[in-house]
Amino acid sequence: MSPRRAAILRDGGGDRSLREHLVATAARLISERGTAGLTVRDIAREAGVADGVLYNHFAGKEELLATALQAHVHEVMAAAGEPPAAGEGTVEENLRVFVDRGLAVLARLLPAFAGLLGQPKVLVLFHGPGFHPDDGGGALRAVLAGYLRAEQELGRIAADASTEAAATMIMGACHELILPRVFAPGPQEPMTVRPGFTGDLVTTVLRGIAPVPER
Repeated sequence: MSPRRAAILRDGGGDRSLREHLVATAARLISERGTAGLTVRDIAREAGVADGVLYNHFAGKEELLATALQAHVHEVMAAAGEPPAAGEGTVEENLRVFVDRGLAVLARLLPAFAGLLGQPKVLVLFHGPGFHPDDGGGALRAVLAGYLRAEQELGRIAADASTEAAATMIMGACHELILPRVFAPGPQEPMTVRPGFTGDLVTTVLRGIAPVPER
């Protein structure tokens, strides 16, 4: 190992390989600035290596970006913490946590995927063999649906309720709040959620919108 390469890995942290260093660097750039316009030169310069070094460890830029995107998704999901467990607290309180958690995750993940719309090869690789295809948003919906099914089995949700539909409604509302900002032109202000949004969404899902029958 050359002194320059040894210094790069030492500064980059621990005993990780040059491939791991490149993935970590690209994932950090994705987190900081997104994927739109991210070039091999940007990644190589930030990693402290020559441009051509990337091609010694990856078939091309697309493979590096797909691998780094996977690392970014794992980091964001881990930072979101564990979701509530069925049977603990109240269903309403737990759903509020799911909504806030979903908004936080999607606010970090959706811009990264939106920036790759012009690079379909990266997305094909990300969803292909050797990669975990979940994009984070799908995992959120699946976990929420599983939580609702567990609560249903405990009798804390109506037996005839569609847990899949409820999970889709909640995550769809979270996506609707984030996506317009992702595709809006120009710089964006930090995201703020309307006061009461989480409570209104949870209340609507739990109680529905049909009028209460008169007795």
